[in-house]
Amino acid sequence: MIESVKEHLKKVTQFQAKEAEEIEQFRISYSGKKGILNQLFAAFREVSNEEKKEFGQILNQLKSAVSDKIEVLKLELISISSPGVYGDLSRPAFPSSLGNQHPLTVVRNRIVDIFSQIGFNISEGPEIEDDWHNFTALNLPEYHPARDMQDTFFIQTDPNILLRTHTSPVQVRYMENNKPPIRTISPGRVFRNEAISARAHCIFHQVEGLYIDKEVSFADLKQTLSYFTKSLFGKSKIRLRPSYFPFTEPSAEVDIFWGLETEVDYRITKGTGWLEIMGCGMIDPNVLNNCGIDPEEYSGYAFGMGIERIAMLLYQVTDIRMFFQNDIRFLNQLKPTL
Repeated sequence: MIESVKEHLKKVTQFQAKEAEEIEQFRISYSGKKGILNQLFAAFREVSNEEKKEFGQILNQLKSAVSDKIEVLKLELISISSPGVYGDLSRPAFPSSLGNQHPLTVVRNRIVDIFSQIGFNISEGPEIEDDWHNFTALNLPEYHPARDMQDTFFIQTDPNILLRTHTSPVQVRYMENNKPPIRTISPGRVFRNEAISARAHCIFHQVEGLYIDKEVSFADLKQTLSYFTKSLFGKSKIRLRPSYFPFTEPSAEVDIFWGLETEVDYRITKGTGWLEIMGCGMIDPNVLNNCGIDPEEYSGYAFGMGIERIAMLLYQVTDIRMFFQNDIRFLNQLKPTL
């Protein structure tokens, strides 16, 4: 019986056909209701127990060989009869282009790498936050006017729950669960109820940094930011303009001297040569108190930037919406070169 199956396997391997009728007749003779395969499977019950394993294996080989032969013959027939439609099926397929990292991912990873080289670790937290971590612990008590600076997505069933408007609540959670010295950055996605335009989006990404230790000063903050801008942009000339953030005091906006070498430089800097890239400041003592850290013993600084804003500068992209459209033509232009 096994020898009979081997003979059929040899015939199937050698079988060739140039007409559709021949292929169909071959299929019926082996795979039809009264075909050879059904007869052999029926005979399987009569095979001795010693031969069942070998017989079953070679019978399955025959079944697969018949199926494969039919598919191959059909494809060969199609390629011969319709060469303009299918072409030469023996030719290699068109090469598939490999995907790239998204430009926002490239910029995020570069920022993380720069700060990790000076001892910052990465901390992460939930995107759905409570009011305490997102606002109150950051020196923004209820009815504080600065809350209006951020248009918030609140959960309708519970006004105390919201989509985080910045990654600062990650830092609050980190301070609650870790003792100084603390040196961490918090990259992540944030949400604000803003109209989508070329300059703004309701979903974007931030990286915020936090450093707390004894005798930390504003000079330490400036040196850290100079190191960062030199590493990322190749430009270390920065200026700090007084500003206001509820959770830092004093607070500042950080500008980098971009220069005025090209027409694009004039356009993006409005002829000044300076570009705003982030906000920063010394952590307000109230914030340290809220997180269980003694402001009499420790001080610290914090900074934060939008990844999209940095990416727009590095890649000279003028419309933030392009990062979210998943247009392969756009993404292919922004190869990972940082």
